[in-house]
Amino acid sequence: MPDTDLIKLYSARILALAANIGLTDRLEVPDATAKKRAPLCGSTVTVDIEVEDGKITAFGQDVKACALGQAAASILAQNIVGASFDEVHATRTALHDMLKKDGTVPAGRFEGFEVLLPAREYKNRHASILLSLDATLDAIEKTRAQNCA
Repeated sequence: MPDTDLIKLYSARILALAANIGLTDRLEVPDATAKKRAPLCGSTVTVDIEVEDGKITAFGQDVKACALGQAAASILAQNIVGASFDEVHATRTALHDMLKKDGTVPAGRFEGFEVLLPAREYKNRHASILLSLDATLDAIEKTRAQNCA
């Protein structure tokens, strides 16, 4: 990877997001917890959520990822509280499509993911970028399963 590509990929904005991940305190009594790992790079994210009426009311995370995965977790943390389950699912789908199918940037409260557009060209980074949303969706599914049981 040429130096100019690295500079583009690891912009000051991405590095600032990675350095300031929010909601990193784990929840004491979450409604659900999920841990996801990206096999290619070894990044891991564990999330705790509390939910009410189909919305996330509290969120905590432990992020062990590259700068891109950390930036994605930071963007998620800035916007996740108050998000509906459907918003989270739509955001994960849009981010996946943005990275892998040249789709549009996620909309609404999660439009900050646009900072990760330069990562489209680096397929080996996609799993780490999607990790925080994947863990959150897994936790959401666990709450749905608990409510159906």
